Amino acid sequence: MLYSRRDVGRLALASLPFCAARSEQIDSKIGGVRIGAISYSFNTLEHADPMAIVKAFADIRIGECELMSEHCEVLAGAPSAILGRQTTPQQMAAVRAEAQAKLAAWRAATTPATWQAVTRKFNDAGVTVAILCYNMMNDRMTDEDIEYGFRMAEGVGAEALTTSTTLSMAKRIAPAADRHKFTVGYHGHDQTGYPNETASLESYDTLMGYGKYSGIDLDIGHFTASNYDAVDFITKHHDKITSVTIRDRKKDHGPGVFPWGAGDTPIKAVMQLMKKNQYPFPAILELEGFERYSQDVVALGKECFAYVRNCLA
Repeated sequence: MLYSRRDVGRLALASLPFCAARSEQIDSKIGGVRIGAISYSFNTLEHADPMAIVKAFADIRIGECELMSEHCEVLAGAPSAILGRQTTPQQMAAVRAEAQAKLAAWRAATTPATWQAVTRKFNDAGVTVAILCYNMMNDRMTDEDIEYGFRMAEGVGAEALTTSTTLSMAKRIAPAADRHKFTVGYHGHDQTGYPNETASLESYDTLMGYGKYSGIDLDIGHFTASNYDAVDFITKHHDKITSVTIRDRKKDHGPGVFPWGAGDTPIKAVMQLMKKNQYPFPAILELEGFERYSQDVVALGKECFAYVRNCLA
């Protein structure tokens, strides 16, 4: 089963040792535009070896990472939440409770050094952890869960924290962001019919009004699928944008499209806008749903990166 970006709490195998020598920083800035990718794109690689995610960035030659918090945890050695084969619902519940207790204890014992060790794994491959995507920010989370996300983001040295969450939850997060003086970029989707979702233009206005450190991670694919103008939004609100997520989708809530350029998302126009104005935030490639097009996500990553590079020519 493949997990969407909005799924939370999934952990896989603990990380394997990484012994490679430190590499030179990969420069994936093109025409002054920072190009990165989200580690979510490489979920399928994690099952065999979490370090394969790090290697994918190096192979594609992308030097900036938006790191999913579950990937950060597994690379830090978090205990596995894999339940294995259980014969009864009672056994499954007991094993799940035990796994959750172990994970909670592990999280409570983490320190800045825990996360710095993860950063070194990326740095040793020439990659910078630019953003932490903490997708555990749901309405059931505690205040301590919120604090944990900020500690993780600060520990890996990220410049911002991104998350997919509700407006009601964002209102709770905003005071913590102000207290930490750490920007949160709220990731939008295309559920424009749900007032509590980050989706409608009104919801973006609401989020940006929550505080100085409340920003937007604008997914231009979902934004286009909602029949909105990404170029216009970025032009008006560039000072509140933490990152721009790049994918291609059709309008009218249409599907994701590969190869990029075949959909309705104005990827080239957005890239040219970022180049013209030299915006400081990165463009983050996200390869969601790639399995319908290619089984080789690294090769597809190279193809998508080449497309974005051409858009900046």
